[in-house]
Amino acid sequence: MVKLIPYGRVTTYGAIASYLGSKGSARMVGWAMNAAHGLEDVPAHRVVNRMGLLTGKNHFPTPDLMQNLLEKEGINVKNDSIIDFDKLFWDPESSLSL
Repeated sequence: MVKLIPYGRVTTYGAIASYLGSKGSARMVGWAMNAAHGLEDVPAHRVVNRMGLLTGKNHFPTPDLMQNLLEKEGINVKNDSIIDFDKLFWDPESSLSL
């Protein structure tokens, strides 16, 4: 479902877990993103923590790659935090139906 996150938007580990019916399993989603960040067709850089922080950045080949990928999509980042996170947040539960 991470492949469905729109270009220029972000979601959270918890929102993905909740959508998949496993609310409270955000950490498991984080582990999955750690394993998937190298797959070109999985936009793992669009998944952040519930505060909009780039907590997964150290699992990319370089610490600034996650931010660079987001900025290429027009997402502003300052101090490892998404600017206007609430406006850019994509909620899979309200956008998708199982």
